[in-house]
Amino acid sequence: MVRQHVNPLSRIHQLARPLPPLIELFADPSLPLNLDIGSARGRFLLAMAPLAPQRNHLGLEIRRTLVEAAEDDRRRQGLSNLRFLYGNANVNLPEWLALLPAGQLELVTLQFPDPWFKLRHRKRRVLQPALLLAIAAALAPGRRLFLQSDVEALIAPMRQLVEASGAFEAAGPEECGPEVNPLPVATEREGQVLAGGLPVHRSLYRRNTAPLPPLADLEAQLEPTASGTDNRLDAEAD
Repeated sequence: MVRQHVNPLSRIHQLARPLPPLIELFADPSLPLNLDIGSARGRFLLAMAPLAPQRNHLGLEIRRTLVEAAEDDRRRQGLSNLRFLYGNANVNLPEWLALLPAGQLELVTLQFPDPWFKLRHRKRRVLQPALLLAIAAALAPGRRLFLQSDVEALIAPMRQLVEASGAFEAAGPEECGPEVNPLPVATEREGQVLAGGLPVHRSLYRRNTAPLPPLADLEAQLEPTASGTDNRLDAEAD
């Protein structure tokens, strides 16, 4: 059985493994790239890749057994525009993103990440300031970042981080919201949540032309509040 939550700060997940370049991953490495961070079992991208053959799709997942299973399915389906890789987004992605050809990254999705509620565990959350700045640096103006979760207290600090960076503009409710998914495919978790009559919290952002803030400045904006919490569930969780 695969563990549902993995501590990304554990020693085994802190190894700085270089991710392969695009030329080693895809039949046509020049295609625009969609990146799904935390791709889990891969069913979202396995459905997306045939619908968008004009793009390459890459899933990064920290649970190796899920990557292996997703890659088995990809090979069976013969999808040359899709790959799944094992890695820790905050350790392995920033350097890899910096080496991408300018303008190639088209969309980054971060969907239903592990809900680390407690303030003392905030460093385990996927979207950390350094990773966000690496994503923003790799996205050309107009290119998109999509977040969604069924946990409002988890997506709130992600939105706070994105908006504090000043590097993105939020899409309007007609394009993305609780009733509107801008993507043509739902994740497995999304389907389960909606089938249970529960809400899904979504945000779509576009890269603007603003320069990126220094990492230290962005981190300083996100220091815990005087009450010691950065979202309304932190105090209860602690």
